[in-house]
Amino acid sequence: MIEHIELFFKSIFIDNMVFAVFLGMCSYLAVSKKVATAVGLGAAVIFVLAITVPLNWLLDQYLLQPGALVWLGPEFAEYDLSFLSFIMFIATIATMVQLVEIVVEKFSPSLYNSLGIFLPLIAVNCAILGGSLFMQAREIETLGLAVNYGISSGIGWFLAILAIAAIREKIRYSNVPAPLRGLGITFIVTGLMGIGFLSFGGMLTGGDEEVKEAPKEVISETTELEAEVDNQIKIVN
Repeated sequence: MIEHIELFFKSIFIDNMVFAVFLGMCSYLAVSKKVATAVGLGAAVIFVLAITVPLNWLLDQYLLQPGALVWLGPEFAEYDLSFLSFIMFIATIATMVQLVEIVVEKFSPSLYNSLGIFLPLIAVNCAILGGSLFMQAREIETLGLAVNYGISSGIGWFLAILAIAAIREKIRYSNVPAPLRGLGITFIVTGLMGIGFLSFGGMLTGGDEEVKEAPKEVISETTELEAEVDNQIKIVN
């Protein structure tokens, strides 16, 4: 349970897709002019990540990893299909994005029109593919953790685009210097927000006691060495 909680908060605040690794910046900058549009795209990203990360985890565990095909028989144990990871992950993502596009167009035509080309472009959004690749690189152990990671990564991206959209709506009525209007001030605000999110890095730091104990051992070893050297000098004298 603690592992799930730690992964959830770490994915939202510490390893935020936008502020930590700067993924999905194209949609983040283009669709963050209005809060309503940002909420719609953020919800779509959460849904796509929540579905694709677990599905790609299953593909990775039972199809792509070296020896993953052993469930078909011992003769398949040596097969390695990891070179197909990108193709399989992108195919899964494209399928889910197409489903989201159909649902949004059916039930919310206004949101579909406001999102425009950026809704189908979720399929090539690096944050979506990054979620699956990070899941694979970090060797997430269970399907439950993969679901947790997909949802929490999506929430982190959602919070980022929602925050910048709210700020940009307020900045519209502010006296911003002409050279910084538009994307200029947006980049500056994004950088400041990224610095702010870095402060969450101290939430889940572990092993501080071990780090503090290590120098004591080194000091004790050096003092013993010095004592031996002193004894040898006294013997010689």
